[in-house]
Amino acid sequence: MHLAYPAVLAVLLFCTGLYGVLARRNAILVLMSVELMLNAVNLNLVAFDVWLRDTLHAGQALTLFTIAIAAAEIGIGLAIVLMVYRNRGTSDIDKLRDNAETAGADEAVGADETAGPDEKAEATA
Repeated sequence: MHLAYPAVLAVLLFCTGLYGVLARRNAILVLMSVELMLNAVNLNLVAFDVWLRDTLHAGQALTLFTIAIAAAEIGIGLAIVLMVYRNRGTSDIDKLRDNAETAGADEAVGADETAGPDEKAEATA
């Protein structure tokens, strides 16, 4: 078997996953796209392991670790998405940008830190 066939398939899978991460608005579809990208990496690991005829099968061992890490990542990511959906009512990534702190809150914190003790007492009174 030539190395080009699985390598081209892995590139196509990775590009499809990359497009999904960059273009999708739904958080669950973004997580699925990340899984596609990880599967492309797994395919490359196994293909190069077979091509190099490694006696330790290091590519296959790394693939097992990658699968375990991907399962943990998707479990935690899905739990976060479900909690956000319960709290906000949507899993649209663009609508979740209101989680960031505003610039006014940062300026107020910075002003309190530079104020002296007398100014802090006046601000609390």
